[in-house]
Amino acid sequence: MTTLKQARERFIDNLRQKGRAEATVIAYSKDIEQLVDFLANKKNKTTVHEITKDDIEDFLSYLSDNNYTKKTISRKINAIKTFFKYCLDNSYVENNPAQLIKHPKLEQTAPRILTKLEYRALRDTVKDDVRTRAIIEVLLQTGIRVSELANMKISHIKFGENGEQGTLEVPGTNTIPGRTIPLNNAVQDALKDYLAIRPKSDLDNVFVTKTGKPLLIRNIRATLTRYFRQIGLNDVTVNDLRHTFVAEHLKRGASVLLVSKIAGHKRLTTTENYLKYIDRKESGITQLEEL
Repeated sequence: MTTLKQARERFIDNLRQKGRAEATVIAYSKDIEQLVDFLANKKNKTTVHEITKDDIEDFLSYLSDNNYTKKTISRKINAIKTFFKYCLDNSYVENNPAQLIKHPKLEQTAPRILTKLEYRALRDTVKDDVRTRAIIEVLLQTGIRVSELANMKISHIKFGENGEQGTLEVPGTNTIPGRTIPLNNAVQDALKDYLAIRPKSDLDNVFVTKTGKPLLIRNIRATLTRYFRQIGLNDVTVNDLRHTFVAEHLKRGASVLLVSKIAGHKRLTTTENYLKYIDRKESGITQLEEL
């Protein structure tokens, strides 16, 4: 008879053996730990085979009653479904109690897209901060995720010669496709300016601290948020620079397939959703322009 705690530990080990991203492993670990604690304390159940669909739905109701957002609850459902599928595959249970659990219906909100005036004001604000200027140009001109920017390596950059475009290689993960992204002159110039004054470091990371350590995601978010506030963009987050990249290029008539590929969207429909929020020119351009 397998306890929930035993199953959780084996499940987490299995995720690591499969090479899942550490952030995913940690998130799933905490989500299942929360479920296990709820089942033990509220339902007095400690073994896997005891758990029913009603128990899981009671846990989800508990989350909702405690003001967890639908998005957070949906994420926890993903963890729960993956966990019980693992339990079924390993014969800890005869039936999967999470199989018929449904995700809450999420209300889709419009992405925050910066106007030209706003992102130009942002550029003006950071013009004397060489590292931050390079970070903003990378996010605006390539549309990469902030996690991809934090992991960006010097060896992944190939600068173009004589005014030609360069490229950035973005490695794939288990959930995000790898891709080659064009680097226009604006982002190449910003990167070259930063790399010329980049602190010495044994690391290959592009963005580092003054002591040569990797610049963490939280550091990047905190720095950009400070500049957003300086120019009154109180409703803007780092991720909105990525939204702006996608929306601006679709506005200009770049193909949905091209933008989706460069942005690294897993589904074409993710890119197509932006079309609801923009006025689009049907120009059929095949190369992205500078923002």
